[in-house]
Amino acid sequence: MLTGGHQQSPLVRADALAVPKIVREDRSDGSFILRSAELLQPYHRRVGEWLVEWANRTPDAVFVAERDGASPDNSWRSVTYAEALDKVRRIAQSLLDLNLPSGGSIVALSDNSVNLALLSLAAMHVGAPIAILSSAYSRIAKDYTKLHSMLEQLSPALIYAEDGQMYSRAAESFQGRCRIAYSRNVRPGALAFSGLEEATPTDAVDQAFFAITPQTPARLLLTSGSTGKPKVVVNTHDMLCANQQMMAQCWRFVDHSRPVVLDWLPWSHTFGANHNFNLILRNGGSLYIDDGRPMPGMIERTVQNLKEIRPTLFFNVPRGYDALLPWLESDREAAAALFERVDMVFFAAAALPQKTADRLTAVAATVRDDPVFFTTEWGSTETSPVVTSAHFATSDARNIGVPVPGIELKFVPAQDKLEMRVRGPSVFSTYRDDPERTRAAFDEERFYCIGDAGRLVDPDDPSRGVLFDGRVAEDFKLTTGTWVSVGTLRVRAISALSPYIQDAVITGHDRDEVGLLLFPTAALRALAQDHTAEMSGDELAACQEIRLELEDALTRLGSGWGSSQRPTRAMLLTAPPSLESGEITDKGYVNQRAVLTLRASEVERLYSNHHAVIHLR
Repeated sequence: MLTGGHQQSPLVRADALAVPKIVREDRSDGSFILRSAELLQPYHRRVGEWLVEWANRTPDAVFVAERDGASPDNSWRSVTYAEALDKVRRIAQSLLDLNLPSGGSIVALSDNSVNLALLSLAAMHVGAPIAILSSAYSRIAKDYTKLHSMLEQLSPALIYAEDGQMYSRAAESFQGRCRIAYSRNVRPGALAFSGLEEATPTDAVDQAFFAITPQTPARLLLTSGSTGKPKVVVNTHDMLCANQQMMAQCWRFVDHSRPVVLDWLPWSHTFGANHNFNLILRNGGSLYIDDGRPMPGMIERTVQNLKEIRPTLFFNVPRGYDALLPWLESDREAAAALFERVDMVFFAAAALPQKTADRLTAVAATVRDDPVFFTTEWGSTETSPVVTSAHFATSDARNIGVPVPGIELKFVPAQDKLEMRVRGPSVFSTYRDDPERTRAAFDEERFYCIGDAGRLVDPDDPSRGVLFDGRVAEDFKLTTGTWVSVGTLRVRAISALSPYIQDAVITGHDRDEVGLLLFPTAALRALAQDHTAEMSGDELAACQEIRLELEDALTRLGSGWGSSQRPTRAMLLTAPPSLESGEITDKGYVNQRAVLTLRASEVERLYSNHHAVIHLR
């Protein structure tokens, strides 16, 4: 996506990417619709068909692998496509033999693993939906109130977790009547995952597989619940298969590339599951599960894994790239491992600050002659997930691309923006057992109201892409009546305050001025010699060097902008965003509304004369 000078990446030069051809339909009410001129081509209708195909075509190719903590050298445990299909059919038979309640789901509580991949495909193979919950709700949470609420919505027939010792309190505290299975440290009365792999498949497995229709639920994914109880999004086999075909028609090279991917992104989210996992499975690739994370003490594992795997595709969120950049810039071997043979580097789930994009482009240029193809897509859990794809060269990190084949993207005037709405075969039709919120999610033409805003890069040429313009629901008015574009300002603020700020929350609703609540990074704490992260936000703000750095950054941020994009004050927060409280997703994206609600007292202090408030000069 982001290229240097007039050079083009090898993918662009090789015509491995489709040329965008977008049709615009204008309407009398000021709205308009974009759609691809390229028709959606035929596609598989069952997720399991991908596994069957590659088990026959490339039986010995690695499908999925993970670090084997039980081995002396922590080597990789891998499963080939042929082995995966055999194990999936055996586990599928065991699921049938358990006579699990009809309509119940298979719910996993633990992180990505080889066994979870096999269990997920086994469930989908016989028509049972898989639901994966962020492990933080079971492993980190102080109580299980939110977890139990989610489980009640999902009606589990079987709960799975990797380790009985680590997850038993969470799994066994749920009062619903369902079976429990563990891979390690199996608890009394629970099922052993190894036992599920021992069944001999019968014709019943094939009968259940062929009974799957395009509308059979495949995955149940929960929304963040930032505005109340999480919604359970029903992702059908047809939605998931259609979306992968849409992606393949944009990224033509994936049909024959058999990608090698190192990935940590959780399968509890549509990015890690429906996008990355399904992309690898649909195209016969190899997935190496990254046991690292974009945080101190764990990013080192990702760097080591990169050096061993040397991926051909790489996916991450902006926070992940921020965590990697210091290593890539200081370690040429790490930079070469990521960039030398990679076809494409991808970001999503949040807007990428332009400063981060420029640094990635610069470090890639030190280890390869051809520019790397940086790209993004846009969508949501309800769209399984891709709506738009930036499958062309652009130098603007805000460009989310154009509608993929088969998708219609409607733009509706809202406030001073254009609200985007979506329709197509990969868009969901229902929230599970929630008809009221299902009805509210669609307009009169059955376009899904996704809640984001966008604008055309060039109104005269829609094929040049769409610029993401923030969340319509997050934007607010100052007392002057001026609208504040939260998404736009947030990305600018993070870029301007880099590397000292992990994220920023925008304040100012019904107030005279815009403010910022800031989550500090280790780099900021280092300025105060706070290497153990013990200092409070107020104590950090009392450090003269920190105040000067942030005052200068705020001044640069506000220079030349009107009141709606010029923060006049900021305050450092002490506690990091809480996943348990819904302040942050398991991908590291901060939930603006949840933070403002839960930290209302900090907002009040921000607009007082408190000594910890940092003002624009």
